[in-house]
Amino acid sequence: MRMRHFLFGLAAVLLSQICAAAQEGIDYVVLQNPKPQAQGTLTKIFSYDCKHCYKFDITVDADLIARIKQKTNLTFNPVHIEQRAKYGRTACEFFALCILRDKAAGRDAYGKDSLFKKAKDALFAAYHKDGTRWLWGESSFIDTLTKATGISSEDFSQSRRQHKVQALCDEWKWWYEAAKRQGIPAYVVNGKYLLLTANLRSVEQMAELIEELSKLP
Repeated sequence: MRMRHFLFGLAAVLLSQICAAAQEGIDYVVLQNPKPQAQGTLTKIFSYDCKHCYKFDITVDADLIARIKQKTNLTFNPVHIEQRAKYGRTACEFFALCILRDKAAGRDAYGKDSLFKKAKDALFAAYHKDGTRWLWGESSFIDTLTKATGISSEDFSQSRRQHKVQALCDEWKWWYEAAKRQGIPAYVVNGKYLLLTANLRSVEQMAELIEELSKLP
């Protein structure tokens, strides 16, 4: 009898710990208007001029994505918002073009050969490490991206107005309201569950939370 009570007590403790690992309002919030097209994704919302986005990019994302690939069927979905950076829309158009071409070539967005990763890394490094502010205008901003990816300025000039590129950029505008809930970078599971990253203490905790949220309806 004592052993049964002990086991029941132990089970209750373990259950409480599991529940405590994903507490709504503490570890995550449910978005009032979920994005149905984002089912099956882990979306990261960022801006190239955000120092916290850069810090997460170099210290968290690679390990987090590797863990997510092992534990879930989620696809990593990078989203750049245009509202805050000086050349935000241009960055969105270039990122969108890279992502579309990566998908067409079967490349993962964060794979070492992906155009998106090359473009993202180039902007982060230029802005946060080198202090570049592209004072000579948009053309100098585009030069940073073309040198990193091999996409010529002429190619980008012709491709940036394509319907698929513009449609993806316009779709990303939706995520701005989600990002405003807790700032950027923001991570959203299945277009519905927004992680409260300020309350998460490790990559392991983030990965476990994402895994748990990925199983929710």
